[in-house]
Amino acid sequence: MARVAVIGGGTSGLGTALMLGRRGHTVTLFEQDAREAGDDLNQDFFHWNRPRVPQAVQPHSFLAPVRTVLRAEAPDVHADLLDRGAHEYHDFDWFEERPPHRAGDEDLVTLRTRRIVLEAALAAAVRREPTVEMRSGCRVSALTFGEGGPARVTGVRVGAETHRADLVVDASGRRSPVPAWLVAAGCRPPVVESHRTGIAYLSRWYRLRTEGPRDAGRVKNGSAAAFAFAGVFPSDNDTFAVNVMLSTADPTRGALTDPAVFEAVARRFPATAAWLDLAAEPQSAVLAMAGLDNRWTALADEDGPVVTGLVNAGDSLVHTNPTLGHGVALGLLAAQYLATHADRIAADPTDYHAWTTQALRPWFDAQVTADRANEQRLAEGSTLPERRAAAVAACAFDDPVVMRARAQVRHLVRTADEAYGSEEVDRHVTAWLAARPDFTPEHDGPTRAQWEALIPA
Repeated sequence: MARVAVIGGGTSGLGTALMLGRRGHTVTLFEQDAREAGDDLNQDFFHWNRPRVPQAVQPHSFLAPVRTVLRAEAPDVHADLLDRGAHEYHDFDWFEERPPHRAGDEDLVTLRTRRIVLEAALAAAVRREPTVEMRSGCRVSALTFGEGGPARVTGVRVGAETHRADLVVDASGRRSPVPAWLVAAGCRPPVVESHRTGIAYLSRWYRLRTEGPRDAGRVKNGSAAAFAFAGVFPSDNDTFAVNVMLSTADPTRGALTDPAVFEAVARRFPATAAWLDLAAEPQSAVLAMAGLDNRWTALADEDGPVVTGLVNAGDSLVHTNPTLGHGVALGLLAAQYLATHADRIAADPTDYHAWTTQALRPWFDAQVTADRANEQRLAEGSTLPERRAAAVAACAFDDPVVMRARAQVRHLVRTADEAYGSEEVDRHVTAWLAARPDFTPEHDGPTRAQWEALIPA
């Protein structure tokens, strides 16, 4: 069994520590923030200033890997999530009648909840785990090194204290100081690939009224204009978020931080208008987030690991723009692999680096491709998708076979080429188009003139 030090107490760090501890490893988790998600989740969510985690207050939908990893590794955490108000949504819930079951359909489930609920459930489980020590308010300031070629990390420093470990896991997020520490120690530099995204997000949280309407009807969760997307995120305990996404270069972006302007704009999109029509109570200001990138940080190059005794996970390894919602899913998949192979990884991390390239890298590349297309589309404000591509997207809401393919891509089960490239899906889309010879791609959101009429001069 290994002694493991985990740097960072976010979802990836908590998940890694918990899964390692439950396999008998001795784990110390270091989190520099002294505050933990506690019993008053609304207070924590709306009033906890977390500048290092700007995504914490943004809406989340946790994809199938989050649920499947938790059910396999920590079923008590999954149950706790549901007890705390999280909801499960199967992609086939869209249809009035479920299609005949196929193997794997049971896993195409989203956990609908705010991030703070997942953090609280994970933190509570970590505190119960006898093999895990959680040190809140402890900032790791440096790594310690031993001899070797490449050098071996032997532990971490917290103030004047040195904590020795067989394996150190960097789960400290997208602003991780670890790459700089390695370079300062004379190691070969980590291989960093970064792609800036010119996409901005504005979100606002609402709560359904106890005595008010509660059903938005059979409405899609997303709508699009030529230059903006809008979506709704149903969440836990009667909360939901409305989100608008547009180019960082859009001159009207700043005006949307005014709640009145934000709501006026959101009401021009069918998906979000249906939820705003429920007369829910606003719970937050308009929350803006931009300046994001997609970043892959490999602690190995063409010559092998740049260091041993250390690996990275979560956003320290792969940080993705939240458009596709991959972040927490990829983080928990890495945590599960680390926990399963910890002794081998502590001895030599080569296989771990190979696994991340094989299992996680394709989803990073897919995010980069999607964001480039979205950025161009939002900036240009004119491009409609090609007719057949638009048909695939529209057909999914009529045809369970195509919806299954859509769900498999969304939940990281199969790549888009694999899922949509099958003969069966092609046949169903062709039949759908044949039944609709007049089908033409179109946006269901506002025109630019309608949008700008809502923006103060």
